[in-house]
Amino acid sequence: MPTLKVLLADDHQLMLDAIRLAVADADDIEVVGEAVSGSQVLPMTGRTNPDVVLLDVHMPAMDGLQCLDLLRKRHPDVTVVMLSGHDDSETVTAALERGATSFVSKHVDPRDLASAIRLAAQGALYRSVAPTTGIRETTSETPLTPSEQRVLEALARGLSNKEIAAELWLTQQTVKFHLTNIYRRLGVTNRTEAVRHAYQHRLVAHPFFTATAS
Repeated sequence: MPTLKVLLADDHQLMLDAIRLAVADADDIEVVGEAVSGSQVLPMTGRTNPDVVLLDVHMPAMDGLQCLDLLRKRHPDVTVVMLSGHDDSETVTAALERGATSFVSKHVDPRDLASAIRLAAQGALYRSVAPTTGIRETTSETPLTPSEQRVLEALARGLSNKEIAAELWLTQQTVKFHLTNIYRRLGVTNRTEAVRHAYQHRLVAHPFFTATAS
């Protein structure tokens, strides 16, 4: 798999360090630069030629949405993943409508970040938010990432891949990607077995057995 060059943009050094650590074990991701203000993003993009810019919504000198507008105009081939500690619907909608491929909450499980970057680089719409009501927090006994848990909960309500994609702001390709991981992690082979396992192991609060085998 070709290496993805990633530019990080966040005004908090602690967050930059955390992101770098989260992707450190990903052999296919290389951090090529770090910007700490909005005014640095465009010049650094020109110098480092990244495949992906991981861009904080709130930046000094120039906010993330303004940077996003300029990146779309001057570097249309660069994928932009918006990063924020707030995932209100207005901010998410504004970012996606202005050309961001993905929106990732700063509360995302670090294990999800590398996958989010890869999916964005492939053009898959990805939105990571905090776990929704009815989904148990990830523990050592729950071998799923928060994103996979959200898909599993939707699966337990009998939603189709298309319906899951629409509800969670994902592409159907991304849903299939998560389902493959869910089946593997739970040791099952189809939708019905995944829902039954989720019920038996209390991975979802209110399962409904309307899913059909794939």
